[in-house]
Amino acid sequence: MTYDFDLIVIGAGSGGVRCARIAAGHGAKVAIIEKQHWGGTCVNIGCVPKKLMMYASTYGDLVEDSHGYGWDTKKGQHHWQQLIEAKDKEIHRLNGIYVSMLQKAGVTIFKGAASFKDAHTINIAQSVLSEDVTQGALDITAKHIVIATGSSPSLLDIEGKEHGIVSDQAFYLKERPQRISIIGSGYIGIEFAGIFAGLGSQVDLIYRQPVPLRGFDQDMRQALYDAIAVRPNIMQHTGKNPVKVEKNGDTYKLHLDDGDVIETNCVFFATGRHPNISGLALDHAGVEITDKKQVIVDDNFVTSSPNIYAIGDVIDKINLTPVAIAQGHALADRLFAGYSRKAAYDSTPKAVFFYPPLASVGLSEEEAVKKGEVEIYVSQFTAMKYVFTERKIKTFIKMIVDKRTQLVVGLHMLGDDAPEIMQGFAVAIAAGLTKADFDQTIGIHPSSAEELVTLRQVTRTSQKQ
Repeated sequence: MTYDFDLIVIGAGSGGVRCARIAAGHGAKVAIIEKQHWGGTCVNIGCVPKKLMMYASTYGDLVEDSHGYGWDTKKGQHHWQQLIEAKDKEIHRLNGIYVSMLQKAGVTIFKGAASFKDAHTINIAQSVLSEDVTQGALDITAKHIVIATGSSPSLLDIEGKEHGIVSDQAFYLKERPQRISIIGSGYIGIEFAGIFAGLGSQVDLIYRQPVPLRGFDQDMRQALYDAIAVRPNIMQHTGKNPVKVEKNGDTYKLHLDDGDVIETNCVFFATGRHPNISGLALDHAGVEITDKKQVIVDDNFVTSSPNIYAIGDVIDKINLTPVAIAQGHALADRLFAGYSRKAAYDSTPKAVFFYPPLASVGLSEEEAVKKGEVEIYVSQFTAMKYVFTERKIKTFIKMIVDKRTQLVVGLHMLGDDAPEIMQGFAVAIAAGLTKADFDQTIGIHPSSAEELVTLRQVTRTSQKQ
């Protein structure tokens, strides 16, 4: 059979764009379909604008910190609309870059809603071939098809949930709420709590667990809880569940399961995400999904239909932008360059952009002890930056070493620049370096990062109970 394309990618997020560009670079004839955001969630309503807003939230504290160093600076008022306009301008610029990259790679671009007619045929409900050429429904075919449609935020199923917002809407609020209730303590809940608090809002952070960031190392979760507790403008409500949102004139009442009622200007659901598969008609192509609506794939990202693949947040792997990019690159290499390129999940670094930020690479202590006895090194200190300031931000560092092999299997840090520092050390973890390799590395002094190569005393040993 003759196909219109060698590869069709549904979804122009980070993973889909990388897959399309690499495949085209290998000589494949590639099409990509996007119905809304060029660059996907991360660029438009995710990690990029969120980090820009995180930067904005830190400047007020830096003004206060400067007084200890002799600066006669004064903290002014933050202008929310100015921030949103600057953010929108930058996102528009990035959208153009993504389109340009695809065009330069020779990828054919379609804008519209895609759905499967069969395992090799995609219907585009409305196709935009260029800025000024639009046509109605169009069918295109390909030998290979990749589903890279990402995920969307989920609302908690409680009474009055329609009165709340999710992260997509938070980026476009007309004004900053004076008091905001954030439900959930994952990446999104923690990061937005820091953003709004830093910009002057009173934040109520409500979550079921005793400490935030379920799935992270327990010591790091506790360190983050402590960091949030001393952060102005944030009140943590732990071990509680929301049961109802009630509109009360221009405000809202958030009812919790212990009887507490929080009056707030905005209820923000940071309660997980779900795969974007609605409307794809996966059953027409024989693509199977899990009970959680995630597309089922094997280690090579092949679905139950052998010529259809899935990558990124739509599958049950690590839902991070760099992971989706690695998956897309690996898949394009395998399909069109004939060699295998695996995504390394065990050494995937991750970061939470609170203030101070948290970053991790490798195993948590809870994961490591399942594989054998480990040695734990811990260091906690106040970074030099805060010697003259009223704020005393604690840095917390944890190293996990396999006792038998002396391999460093986990590294975790809460403190200034933790994500930047951890990115470099992720190479060491991925390369399988030992504690001795760390010990013989000379540190940069004075820096917080040098602590990672000067840990000498074992804090404790730990093994599976």
